[in-house]
Amino acid sequence: MDIRIASKKDAAALLDIYAPYVTDTAITFEYEIPSVEEFAERIEHTLKRFPYLVAEENGVPVGYAYAGPFHDRPAYDWAVETSIYVDRSRRKNGVGRLLYHALERTLSAQNILNLNACIAWPASENDPYLTKDSVRFHEKLGYRLVGEFYECGYKFHRWYNMVWMEKHIGKHLTNQPAVIPFSDLHDVSSYLQNL
Repeated sequence: MDIRIASKKDAAALLDIYAPYVTDTAITFEYEIPSVEEFAERIEHTLKRFPYLVAEENGVPVGYAYAGPFHDRPAYDWAVETSIYVDRSRRKNGVGRLLYHALERTLSAQNILNLNACIAWPASENDPYLTKDSVRFHEKLGYRLVGEFYECGYKFHRWYNMVWMEKHIGKHLTNQPAVIPFSDLHDVSSYLQNL
């Protein structure tokens, strides 16, 4: 499996991975599948400041992960929100772990310290659109639960909670080095090798 930086040309393939999460699950609170053009713009916009990574097997994308701003105010620069989507037929095969490991290494090189994951949470164990697997996945990677919002997402005629999970990947200092935009990071391929 190879991990590489996404490009606008990946939009259609990555949208194929994402679309079933929109139509069949409450993992994303998005209602409509975005167009390929909109998805390409999202990739391009993200890459100005943050990594957007693709996992490929035999040249075929099987998952992707990216980071975005936690909040836009400057004091939050050292914190990001992470997102990951793996082809539903490839889950629980290590794709997500490899993607997040590469994402962490890259974010660390940017001097980012806090990784935050916003995760939909079902009201019951038997929800047909959502499991607790995402929280379990993040726990295995060292994230901890830091908050829960109740009945804040409405999809499929039911209400969902949302939890926040967090992981620190660097030291918090008095004179913190500035965050390096992803577009200014040199030799990104070195962070994506030997995972």
